[in-house]
Amino acid sequence: MNSNNPGQDNDGISDARLDSLDLQLKAARKAEAVRAGKDQVPAKGMRQGNRVLTELIAGPAGGALVGWLLDRLLGIAPALLLTCMFLGIAVAFRNIIKISAERPD
Repeated sequence: MNSNNPGQDNDGISDARLDSLDLQLKAARKAEAVRAGKDQVPAKGMRQGNRVLTELIAGPAGGALVGWLLDRLLGIAPALLLTCMFLGIAVAFRNIIKISAERPD
């Protein structure tokens, strides 16, 4: 064997056995993905639930953060912290009502 030959005898010619093995592996991987349920996209209901959870966390947290920053800037703690946090809660509930109006199909 010389240094230019990597040990393959076919010189670029396709081997039917390797092609058959490749097709069998692809079919097995696809069957395993179907069996494990990995080929499906998440249900719309699950996506809506994640959006609701995000709104419930981000609304009050974002409002509290903005209120805290304004309180620190203006020196009138805790008035703006509480005000912005309750506004964040109200916005989150409004967005949740919009999300719940969508059909999960």
